Amino acid sequence: MLRVRATRERKLSRERREAAAPGGHVEFGRFRVPRDRPCCGWVSSPPPGACCPRVPASGRRAPLGAGRAAAGSSGGGRSPALKTPKGTRDHPPAHVALRDRLLAAVVTCFKRHGAAAIDTPVLELRETLTGKYGEDTKLIYELQDQGGELLALRYDLTVPFARYLAMNKITNMKRYHIAKVYRRDNPATTRGRYREFYQCDFDIAGQFDPMIPDAECLKIVHEILSDLQLGDFIIKVNDRRILNGVFAVCGIPESKFITTCSTVDKLDKMPWEEVRSEMVGEKGLSPEAVDHIGEYVQLHGGLDLIEQLLQDPKLSQNKLAKEGLGDMKLLFEYLTLFGITGKISFDLSLARGLDYYTGVIFEAVLLQPENDHVEEPVSVGSVAGGGRYDGLVGMFDPKGRKVPCVGVSIGIERIFSILEQRVKASGEKVRTTETQVLVATPQKHLLAARLKLISELWDAGIKAEMLYKKDPKLLKQLQYCEDTGIPLAAIIGEQELTDGVVKLRDVAIREEVDIPREKLVDEIRRRLEP
Repeated sequence: MLRVRATRERKLSRERREAAAPGGHVEFGRFRVPRDRPCCGWVSSPPPGACCPRVPASGRRAPLGAGRAAAGSSGGGRSPALKTPKGTRDHPPAHVALRDRLLAAVVTCFKRHGAAAIDTPVLELRETLTGKYGEDTKLIYELQDQGGELLALRYDLTVPFARYLAMNKITNMKRYHIAKVYRRDNPATTRGRYREFYQCDFDIAGQFDPMIPDAECLKIVHEILSDLQLGDFIIKVNDRRILNGVFAVCGIPESKFITTCSTVDKLDKMPWEEVRSEMVGEKGLSPEAVDHIGEYVQLHGGLDLIEQLLQDPKLSQNKLAKEGLGDMKLLFEYLTLFGITGKISFDLSLARGLDYYTGVIFEAVLLQPENDHVEEPVSVGSVAGGGRYDGLVGMFDPKGRKVPCVGVSIGIERIFSILEQRVKASGEKVRTTETQVLVATPQKHLLAARLKLISELWDAGIKAEMLYKKDPKLLKQLQYCEDTGIPLAAIIGEQELTDGVVKLRDVAIREEVDIPREKLVDEIRRRLEP
């Protein structure tokens, strides 16, 4: 009997040592699994449905390695790839602060011109989006069948706005909309091109006298780019009716106007020789017609060019071209009154490849400074674009009722990339919070005093922080202010409590002054006034 008891005790002792050892076993009922390999190596064959992922409920053993795959897919095993999808990125606090500063400037301009904000779903019916973007339709993110609805992520904010107007029977509206859009494009992140990005749109919908709303949209672009001080820029303008007139007098069939327009739109990225080759080789246009187009689309200028084209023997006989040139002349008259024609160029190469444009189109580009090696400024990329789309709302209206519209989209991601590079080069420190005051204490056992004071500041609407330690060192608290850009520190110690004051420190100049506690809020507000 003693021998049996001793044997049991030795066995129990051995099992305890194994369980405690790094390579020991873990007990699962009547089964034991190696601690360092819990997904394999059962001492005895486990039953179907056991917790080991290598054993399926059918009772048959899964293939070798299946356990590791199952563990990885359920959060265990190999960690998932730590990266964002292609064409997207995270935005740390400094980026968000810089973007918010940029968006605030844009929104201020939109509101100055009387626009109201709207929002629309990020999801649209697929049929809402398809057929509106020309060759770029292939860039729409389409989703799988969602319970009978074929959906897609919005490609821009213009088509959803047109759908919104038609659905709500709105015929007159001035709106702005800032939201993310999605394009299955080949991203060029160094130039601010992403698959997920913000658009900032301003649009005027309604029946108005010609070119007055169009001129205001161009004025808005000029204001925003001037206020942001991004450098020299030019706003190119053209008219789809002029382009279609050019195609017609050059012998291009009307059925090929849209595809020809999409190819001309590449002139800002490709030389004329490559564009010509695409027109002839891929679009099937005759070399003679293409060469004739080339004579027109390489022209750019101002009112003089408009007058020249109005006297053109062929264009002057085309109804569409004549209408477009007449409106372009009127537009330049209004832009002259706005005082911005120095930044406007009538450019026949501008095409804007989207299908829905029907009249004036425009695009703003930043220019590299002129130097000894470059005869004239060179474009470094588009930062805004837009135009007139009088037929888009009618596509959604059951009775085909049209609502004329014109609008502009600010390329916020491209501008953000430029500002981000500029901040990085200058070494500027971007504040990521709006904290105005740090509540600090110089001695121990004063947490209650800090909590009471910070509560008073919060209740008064003051943006305040404190460190989450009972007894932080004063130097560490003041260093936090300098690191994060907090302008003021409210210091309360034993002496201040006795005297009924708070020591207010100007962090930048390191100057301190005692303020009666009841006057602290007023003094903080006075110092923080612009």
